[in-house]
Amino acid sequence: MPSSSPTSGVGRVIAGRYLLLNQLGSGGMGHVWLAHDQRLACEVALKEIVFRDPTEAGSERAARVARARAEARHAAVLRGNPNVVTVHDVLEHEGLPWIVMEYVAGALDLRDLVGLRGPRTPAECARIGLAVLDALTAGHEQGIMHRDVKPANILLAPDRTGTPYARILLTDYGIAVQPDAGGTRHTLTSSLVGTAGYLAPERATGGPPTAAADLFSLGCTLYYAVEGVGPFERATQLAEITAVVKEEPRRPERAGALGPVLEAMLAKDPVRRIPAALAETALHRILTPQADAYERARTDPGSMPPWGVPEELNGHHQESPSAVPEPPPPRRSHALPAAVGALAGVALAAVGLWLTLGNPASGDEQVSGKPYGDPVGLAAPLAEGDCVIADWPGGTPFRGTPRLTVDPTCRDAPPDGQVLAVVRAASVAEARAQGPARCEERTRDLQEKLADVRAFAVVPGEGGFGAAGGRTACLLLGAHGPVYGPLGPYRESGQAFGDTATMQKRDCLRAPSGRDARLIACTERHDEEVLGFTRLDAGVPFEQARDMSDAACAKDVAPADYGFDPSVYEAGSWTGRGAWDSGTHFVVCTVRTRNGGTMEGEEP
Repeated sequence: MPSSSPTSGVGRVIAGRYLLLNQLGSGGMGHVWLAHDQRLACEVALKEIVFRDPTEAGSERAARVARARAEARHAAVLRGNPNVVTVHDVLEHEGLPWIVMEYVAGALDLRDLVGLRGPRTPAECARIGLAVLDALTAGHEQGIMHRDVKPANILLAPDRTGTPYARILLTDYGIAVQPDAGGTRHTLTSSLVGTAGYLAPERATGGPPTAAADLFSLGCTLYYAVEGVGPFERATQLAEITAVVKEEPRRPERAGALGPVLEAMLAKDPVRRIPAALAETALHRILTPQADAYERARTDPGSMPPWGVPEELNGHHQESPSAVPEPPPPRRSHALPAAVGALAGVALAAVGLWLTLGNPASGDEQVSGKPYGDPVGLAAPLAEGDCVIADWPGGTPFRGTPRLTVDPTCRDAPPDGQVLAVVRAASVAEARAQGPARCEERTRDLQEKLADVRAFAVVPGEGGFGAAGGRTACLLLGAHGPVYGPLGPYRESGQAFGDTATMQKRDCLRAPSGRDARLIACTERHDEEVLGFTRLDAGVPFEQARDMSDAACAKDVAPADYGFDPSVYEAGSWTGRGAWDSGTHFVVCTVRTRNGGTMEGEEP
């Protein structure tokens, strides 16, 4: 039966497990089905990858199938994000990949919502934009570009209370294969995928996918939501592509305070386009314009914001050519020096444990003027990037309120953690009610990338709310010891890892020796890439771990599962003494070439 016959698939059982119930939709990738998981007795959504030409050349077909599997794996990396449709699994049935996804009951995509109920208000569009921006940023931090942000790929669904359109989810995440099953995606080159009228100008002219390009597509999507028509909508796809490249967007009529944000997102030059962090701030102000009580000296909502400065390249820094030597990589598993501490945890068991620090427990605390109260002890508010030392009462970690000390160098002493974000509130009550949840949203992505970190919301006390600037500090702390250096975006390209604690998924490494690993941009020549983590048995001594960890990673975090050709690539690993001293026994699993050569960005 040809896979291009969508209605004929009802009743089929896929992979001996998923019973197809009915078709939910169809697009450039293929068909999406509602299916019943006969093993778990629940409903899921299945994306069927279809091909128009069943006789397509075997090599090209195999390459597309492999690419679909790899891209779906990338999407699965983001399964912890509340604004991304969860990818559960990728399976193969009759030679074609099927992607098993979360079924979002009662969902309506943004395109259909606007078609049925008309344009949305600027505030509602700002709420949608913030949710989608959170999903995009989570992907961008891992080098994953969506490449097809558009109204049809944004779902709005009821939440647990039944409130309509409360949940906002980005779907079709990172699926870049081109099955040519329909015309909704416009292809200019073999690597270009997107939808006419929503492509960034640099993409339409053959440029690579970037975070800035996704931001442009989001701007087009929000324009459509508030105006009811796309900014470059024309009679044909070719006319839309031409308008994207050469013409300015239609002047919005309904956007109000959202107008300046849209204009900044739709800048033709990606260097002058508003970056994600400023877009987030601007959208927050549309939703809660009075929440910014400590920074009210801003432009009027209807005026043009000052965003005409070049955007930094996603927080990455170019590495000096002489920063890292280039000897052949070692062909055995690695261990960082025994003097370093515990591995910073494993995403397989990552749990966000939120404490509300600094709540007033006594009258003295209320009048202390310290941002978070006397127990925390800080005289100045925490800022993004601050490394902290946590001194727990009684010496028992995660019990009670720790006394915090800031290490401005992030090196003078092994830091226990770092401030990854700050979130603002209009009152102490709002900070207590919303701070922990907002910190969870802001740090969830990095929690998933690291192995075993715990998150803390440091909330201002009554008497210190003004001193804290109304801000709650969002910390990530090592769950079983210090993190031994900066985390996430605060690491610099070329820096040596002091411990496996700061290694995270999708990191690219230069490994001059089996005891020296350095962070490097994945677009540069590198020796290994971090895929994930695994655990060795409690009885395995550290001296044996290096001899066993490669095999454990090959079994539990196989490079082939991430789209790497097993004839070219093999599993590697890094271990840290601290993971054994703490009893966690976690190993960092990597992929490397079998012949000892470097990897230069051509891998999946």
